[in-house]
Amino acid sequence: MLKVGLTGSIAVGKSFVCDVFRELGCHVLDADQVARDVVRKGSIGLSRIASEFGDEVLTTSGELDRSKMASIVFADEKIRLLLNSIVHPLIFEEQDRWLKQAESADPYGIAIVDAALMIESGGYRRFEKLIVVWCEPDIQFERLIKRDGLSEADARKRIASQMPQDEKKRFADFLIDTSGGFEPTRVECRLVHSKLLEFAR
Repeated sequence: MLKVGLTGSIAVGKSFVCDVFRELGCHVLDADQVARDVVRKGSIGLSRIASEFGDEVLTTSGELDRSKMASIVFADEKIRLLLNSIVHPLIFEEQDRWLKQAESADPYGIAIVDAALMIESGGYRRFEKLIVVWCEPDIQFERLIKRDGLSEADARKRIASQMPQDEKKRFADFLIDTSGGFEPTRVECRLVHSKLLEFAR
């Protein structure tokens, strides 16, 4: 099985790209779902977060208060690194478990793991190929404000907290530019998929 990492900055269109790869027959792991699973109520991940950050990052029902946690980590790099040191090893374990299942079900297929911080965490090294999804900065900025309902200042802060897109591109085996919208992006995904099939064979 060809194991492929997929990454990109916030609000660049990774979810749409992943949907296209699913339509093309790839096995795709949803990064957001994994990130939720490893900190769900009753999990080791949530227990570790609560012991580090206190009960104020929990809701009244004992789940992780995501908006509260986000406001804390996006404002302080040290806190963000601490959170990542708790969550990333658990995410890697879950990804590895999923990859084994996908490989046993489809030994000659393509498995794509989507993760926003794959380069920053070093997790990209575990994959044979890396796709970086990107778009023009002004488009990213507009999409983020529209998607998350953020102020311009908060949107800039979130974008600035991540590795610059140009730096991420340097790690890529394949680039997918989503600036042109859905159909041009779909065409780019098909081109990358045809190349991935060659490697998988």
